[in-house]
Amino acid sequence: MAEAPRTVLISGCSSGIGLELAVQLAHDPRQRYQVVATMRDLGKKGMLEAAAGEALGQTLTVAQLDVCSNKSVAQCLSCIQGGEVDVLVSNAGVGLVGPIEGLSLAAMQNVFDTNFFGAVRLVKAVLPGMKRRRQGHIVVVSSVMGLQGVVFNEVYAASKFALEGFFESLAVQLLQFNIFVSLVEPGPVATDFEGKLMEQVSTADFPGTDPDTLRYFRDFYLPASRELFRNVGQSPRDVAQAIVKVISSARPPLRRQTNARYSPLTALKAVDPSGSLYVRTTHRLLFHWPRLLDLCLRCLACGCLRSRVQPQ
Repeated sequence: MAEAPRTVLISGCSSGIGLELAVQLAHDPRQRYQVVATMRDLGKKGMLEAAAGEALGQTLTVAQLDVCSNKSVAQCLSCIQGGEVDVLVSNAGVGLVGPIEGLSLAAMQNVFDTNFFGAVRLVKAVLPGMKRRRQGHIVVVSSVMGLQGVVFNEVYAASKFALEGFFESLAVQLLQFNIFVSLVEPGPVATDFEGKLMEQVSTADFPGTDPDTLRYFRDFYLPASRELFRNVGQSPRDVAQAIVKVISSARPPLRRQTNARYSPLTALKAVDPSGSLYVRTTHRLLFHWPRLLDLCLRCLACGCLRSRVQPQ
């Protein structure tokens, strides 16, 4: 007798990783999933519905969800049959790039409200049901920036560090309830959103920032970032495929799925836990050895390390 399909709630499905993941799960040949694909603005659901095709209304439904609103989260869960979620995929997120002096505290708080507290809000909502049933799976789309800081991405990295610490801590308790946590840590993902963000920051004024810092941002960071996306940027489809494997495979108590191409940088922190080696090396590559940095990125792009996001 076939098992009943698992209900999968995914946040941030209007585009990118969330859209690709929702469609892939909804088209599972064995029909193991009933997908609730959510987004803050239902006016942007057209692309998802087109990609879903015949799965729309069958194995995939679209719902409104603002992860920054308790009311919205409650309304979304009330629309799910039985109100029970078997798999939660916390994917909604926003980015913030630029010199810290030129960023408002309101913009920084918005990043944490979405990236961190949005995930916490979803977990608080689904945990009572998961604990009652003594089963569940929480998948969190984190980032390699949750493992190491990246210059001019301080606030975004901090929000992902917060996610990593929160869910690593929570996983200990949840194991007692047969609930498992998976942290997915992709590198740069080439999306329209990222492209627009880079265009905006390349012409932004960043008031209050000194001329030297602005020059470092525009003349060093931005060119290096463009090369990074050009050479090792992942597609949303690739990351979604990796998440599908995480959801469908056996679940250890805590699982990290990390972009393998970043292993040299994470190795620097393993060799020197103080972080000094990582900071000095990345500083030299960016500000003193930009040609070597470019060469390193090209080597990564040549296919020597084919696996980009792989289970650990």
